[in-house]
Amino acid sequence: MFKKFSPSTDIAGQTPVKSSVQRGIRAAVLAQWKIEPETLEAIWPKKEGLVHVKCFRDHLTTTVPTRSREHVSIYTVHGEPLFIQHFDGPYYPTLRLLHKYPYVLPKVGIDRGAIRFLLAGAPMMCPGLTSKGGYLPPADAALPAGAAVAIHAEGKEHAVGIGSLKIGTEDIRRINKDVGVELTTYLGDDLWALKSL
Repeated sequence: MFKKFSPSTDIAGQTPVKSSVQRGIRAAVLAQWKIEPETLEAIWPKKEGLVHVKCFRDHLTTTVPTRSREHVSIYTVHGEPLFIQHFDGPYYPTLRLLHKYPYVLPKVGIDRGAIRFLLAGAPMMCPGLTSKGGYLPPADAALPAGAAVAIHAEGKEHAVGIGSLKIGTEDIRRINKDVGVELTTYLGDDLWALKSL
C-alpha cells in the first residue's frame, strides 16, 4: 500500500477531525485492537486534535489493465502518523506505533525464507506461515478473515509488517496455499521512512 508512496504527489490534503468523529475513531480502535483505554490515552490524548491526511494513489490494476484510485487515510497527532485506514476498512497502527505497543494486534509469524518477499512488499503466502519457522495462533485463539495482524519474522524481536488476513488462521493451516496475509505496511516502505507529515 505504501510502496513508492510520495507525500508531495500522493497526499491530497490534511484536515482536522471533528470531535464527534474522533470519538467514533477512538471507539473503533478500542473495539478492533487489544488495547486498554488508558493505553490509547497515552498514545493519543483526548485533548490532542487528530488530523486526517487524505491520500489518493492512482495505480494500474493487475487483473484488468485500467487505472484505479486507492483511498488511504493516515491519522496524525502533531504530525506523527498513528493510524492507517484503507477506504472504510479497519484501523491499523503504523509500524512505529506497533513497535512501541507490540501487544495491540494479534501476532502471526513468517519463516526466514519469506522475509525477503515481505521486505519487497509481497503478500505473505500460507506456506511461509505454516512452516517450521512460521507461527499461527492456536485453534482456541483462531482469527477470522479480515483481522488485522502484526507480522513477525523468525528470529526477529519486533514486527516487520502489518496486514490483514485473507482467510482465517484455521483455513490457512488446512489449505496451506495461496495468499494468507495481505500486506498493509512493512519495514522499509515509504510510510516507515516518514517520521512526520
